Amino acid sequence: MEKYEELLVSIRKVIRAIDLHSKQLNKSSGLTGPQLLIMKEIGRVKGVTASQIAAQINLSAATVTNIIDRLEGKNLVERVRSTEDKRRVSLFLTNDGRNALIDAPQPLQEHFIQKFCSLEEWEQSLLLSSMQRIATMMDATELDAAPVLEIDPMHTSTGDKSQ
Repeated sequence: MEKYEELLVSIRKVIRAIDLHSKQLNKSSGLTGPQLLIMKEIGRVKGVTASQIAAQINLSAATVTNIIDRLEGKNLVERVRSTEDKRRVSLFLTNDGRNALIDAPQPLQEHFIQKFCSLEEWEQSLLLSSMQRIATMMDATELDAAPVLEIDPMHTSTGDKSQ
């Protein structure tokens, strides 16, 4: 097998691992990775805004707003409009949201982060550089991406569109 084929197989294995974990997360908690990431940010910063979340987790404001709409529809998040500045809408977890967050399994990236942090500094830098190069080679440098190892269900084989 050519080296580029071996690399593509490894990339596909990573994609499959993320996909399988994402499906398991959704099945066990009813949440997707991006939903869980946004809920954690809302729980971490009381009264955070959608634009602050978008900046913090590196997703577009439109994507974050769509996910918040779904979370609000599930009664996991509530929007509260400021009485002083009607343009400001703060986000808070509902009781159901706090319980869902407590019961949610550990995201895949937390396991990855533990293993990554145990590597030597030079190896961390090498992996980062290699992955950045791969993203460039795949014309993916400008894609919207959060630091979460979950696949957006709109792009999985199940066709489930509940972000």
